[in-house]
Amino acid sequence: MDHSRNLIQEEGDVLPDGLMRTLATARAVQPRWADRPVAERLLPVAGLRRRVAGGAEALLDALSSRPGRTRAESLAAEVLPLADACRFLEREAASLLKPRRLGSRGRPGWLFGVSAEVRREPFGTVLVIAPSNYPLLLAGVQAVQALAAGNAVLVKPAPGCAAPMRILASWLTEAGLPDGLFAVLGESPAEAEAVIEAGVEKVVLTGSAETGRRVMARLAETLTPATMELSGNDAVFVLPGADARMVAGALAFGLRFNGSATCIAPRRVFVARDDAQALERALTERIATLPPTPVPLTVRARLARLVEDALTKGARVIGPTPATDEPQLAPFALADARPDMALLSEDVFAPVLALVAVTDMEEALGLAARCPYALGASIFGPEAEARALALRVDAGSVTINDLIAPTADARLPFGGRKRSGWGVTRGAEGLLEMTQVKTITVSPGRFRPHHEPFAESDETLLLAWLRLAHGDRRVAMGPLLNALRNRFRSG
Repeated sequence: MDHSRNLIQEEGDVLPDGLMRTLATARAVQPRWADRPVAERLLPVAGLRRRVAGGAEALLDALSSRPGRTRAESLAAEVLPLADACRFLEREAASLLKPRRLGSRGRPGWLFGVSAEVRREPFGTVLVIAPSNYPLLLAGVQAVQALAAGNAVLVKPAPGCAAPMRILASWLTEAGLPDGLFAVLGESPAEAEAVIEAGVEKVVLTGSAETGRRVMARLAETLTPATMELSGNDAVFVLPGADARMVAGALAFGLRFNGSATCIAPRRVFVARDDAQALERALTERIATLPPTPVPLTVRARLARLVEDALTKGARVIGPTPATDEPQLAPFALADARPDMALLSEDVFAPVLALVAVTDMEEALGLAARCPYALGASIFGPEAEARALALRVDAGSVTINDLIAPTADARLPFGGRKRSGWGVTRGAEGLLEMTQVKTITVSPGRFRPHHEPFAESDETLLLAWLRLAHGDRRVAMGPLLNALRNRFRSG
């Protein structure tokens, strides 16, 4: 998530004519799209996947403005996972979205004969507010999931990040997506503001916690539902027995990958005191090999404050001294970090992490829980112990003996807790998040005793039924039969 560039303005502009037409068109064509069978809605998704495979170079060119990232990294970080997400939808969406008919098993006995089904229906028009750190993957997956679910989609790219979304729009049209169902708005935050004011049925935001707070304030006025993937300050737990060199390699990867501008990059590393020196030595070696990465001025200014606070409270720098006044920043770490340091509780989007020595993992869990963010976490060490600890970690995604990369699995939902947001994107759960639930029941015949006022004897009948259904059946059967006889005799 981008923590500085994807802000919603305090005052929205009047909806321009072009934007009004875009929204009106989306609303007009969406119902016909929703009426199509899911298999038909997946045809453009399949066509898009093939186009991505055949024309990936165009996407890489469009992503070249992403600072500090190679074309190979863009392939691994965005293009391949997007194609995987499309294929997941082709395979799974029809079964996930089909109506679920409920049989008689578990149906209350007093609803004898009533049939029921649960349906998944689209919201209508979904606004996707996209970040700058993964401008293709995150918005792309959210868009194709919303389309597969039967929605129209409007995407508001982050500043400077519209190019890959415009390519996606063109390729979806070529693959047969009806005109008007997928539109790329301008990059100005005012466009998202204007569309929200005009009214959409759902908003999906990837951004900072502050951005989420401001967007939700707008949505609260109309009670518009939203999925929010917000800030992270991810914890890493290093168990006794973990391979220090592998952990250091993983942490270095987290500092380097995408310039460490990843919402689930490692930031807080909890390690037992007996193992802290070995990890620090291994990490020092790895950090020395990492190149500097571009960091926006606003982020550097914030980082300078956090580093000064940590150093004042006793932290030590591992790696090059952070030059926060330079446009490129070399990755570094802070040892001897303590939980009262702001670096461990604020969201920071820069190549930095903090090492926190702890007595044991019980202490680590307690310290980790003090952070208001709970997006992801990673655990390194023996698998059995790591699995047990994973069940106790408060986070939306937990990786064991790795970080970041496994979460790209198209089958997995992704979302945070606490200030890291709510709702999920991607995977089956992410697809269903683009739908709203409708239940339909059908009552057969003409017998409707509940339409009549309760008779005085109905208390006895209902108590007898309650005890038969949920108590001792042997004791309750006789009173129930007597109550039924009396009820029908009386009328």
